[in-house]
Amino acid sequence: MELKVWRPGADDPKSEGLAQLDRYLDRLTLTTGVLVIFDRRPEAPSWKERGGFDQAATPSGRQVTLLRV
Repeated sequence: MELKVWRPGADDPKSEGLAQLDRYLDRLTLTTGVLVIFDRRPEAPSWKERGGFDQAATPSGRQVTLLRV
């Protein structure tokens, strides 16, 4: 599991988080993981619009559950 915070003025940390999680999963010899992104930007959409689960893949193709909150 990896946790990232999307801060004001920064880019979406999804790509960075997936790459970092990929390295963790590789070291632990795991095939799946979870990436949680907390959106702390003032202009972030409301929880109803941004919150929820999705699927993503790491750079090496591992399946990841993505939760944006």
